Amino acid sequence: MTAALRPTGGGPATPAMRQATMRGRIALVLPAGIALLAGLDAALLLLGLPAPITTDRMQLLHAPLMVFGFIGTLVILERAVAVKHWWAFSAPLLSGASGILLLTEAPLAVGQTGFVLAMIALLFVYGAVWRRQASRAIAVQALGAVNGLGAALLWLGDVGIPHLAPSMAAFLVLTIVGERIELARISPRMNSRAERLGLAAAGVVAASATTAPLWPAAGYPLLGAALAALVVWLFAYDVATRLVRATGLPRYAAWCLLAGYGWLAVAAGIWLLSGDPTDGVAYDAVLHAVFLGFVLSMIMAHAPIILPAVLRRKLPYRPMFYVPVLLLHASLLLRIAVGDARGVHAMVQVGGALNVTAVLLFVVLAVISAVRGGRIISAAAPALRRPEYTDPTAGSAPTPATTDDSTPAHTTPTEEPAP
Repeated sequence: MTAALRPTGGGPATPAMRQATMRGRIALVLPAGIALLAGLDAALLLLGLPAPITTDRMQLLHAPLMVFGFIGTLVILERAVAVKHWWAFSAPLLSGASGILLLTEAPLAVGQTGFVLAMIALLFVYGAVWRRQASRAIAVQALGAVNGLGAALLWLGDVGIPHLAPSMAAFLVLTIVGERIELARISPRMNSRAERLGLAAAGVVAASATTAPLWPAAGYPLLGAALAALVVWLFAYDVATRLVRATGLPRYAAWCLLAGYGWLAVAAGIWLLSGDPTDGVAYDAVLHAVFLGFVLSMIMAHAPIILPAVLRRKLPYRPMFYVPVLLLHASLLLRIAVGDARGVHAMVQVGGALNVTAVLLFVVLAVISAVRGGRIISAAAPALRRPEYTDPTAGSAPTPATTDDSTPAHTTPTEEPAP
């Protein structure tokens, strides 16, 4: 068994086992990469633009491929790595395989069922984390997983994607917010009362995301109000607000985080004021504010830490990472503020095409940086967003802990050499 797939307590990992671990985890990440490329292809088709691949059902798969096949697989894999049990890797395996199955001639229900099973496995993973260290932050993330399972079940039951969008959004938003709550504990303003406020707002988000499609007149405004409360909480307590004047990776990550929170506020406002945004410009604006402006900005912020933790390959921070980040937010502003708000479809297309370009550019830069960075030889790979991990937006280093290879972890450097 590889180190990634052996039970905890199997003894120190040898270099050969670490090599096998890295290869196994790369194999789990590859389906997420394929889902990303297919999802971007579907995005071009939905925009009415030429795309490399056209199939009968590709356009219908854009949201599931991006939310479950790409982002969901990465989120689940990162959690499985932290849990340190071999069975936890069944969750990203199911999620990644299901994304691939959607692109084949297999019945759609096969891939849908795989996502349902992946979300159930993720809940078991959170159960293992809860037994190890119960906390409000883990409760918030588990609420997100419940929303993800609900969305997967409803999609299997042939419910339309527009009605699943709130639950799909809540899955990713609460996962991220829960992990930011973990890190906010080092903030001087953080206390038990603040954690309870964050949990309460997250609970309303989880509940309203489920009920909004059933009672849209009250559900969507409630969802918007709860999201707005979370945004206020993040700006008040997240340590990223104190690091925007830092340097290197901490400053880059902080700016990505704060920009993402701004887009989450935009989505909250649309849900609060637009009534039932299940089609038209409001639907386009709210979904892309959440999934592009917020979620992808979070991915860009944390990629230099997630990749070394999961794949055991260095991804040095480089100032060039700002280029796709700025392109993403500028193109999204063009798409929403000009294209959607003013009804200029050409600007929706231009903004959407530039959104795709920004994501692909970031992937290319990340791959180049990882290749140049080289493999992590030692077992001291930094990881992200766990109480025992180090995040560049955390402001101080937690106590060293044990990685999945049974060797001490160390802190992530706050400065990486420029290219």
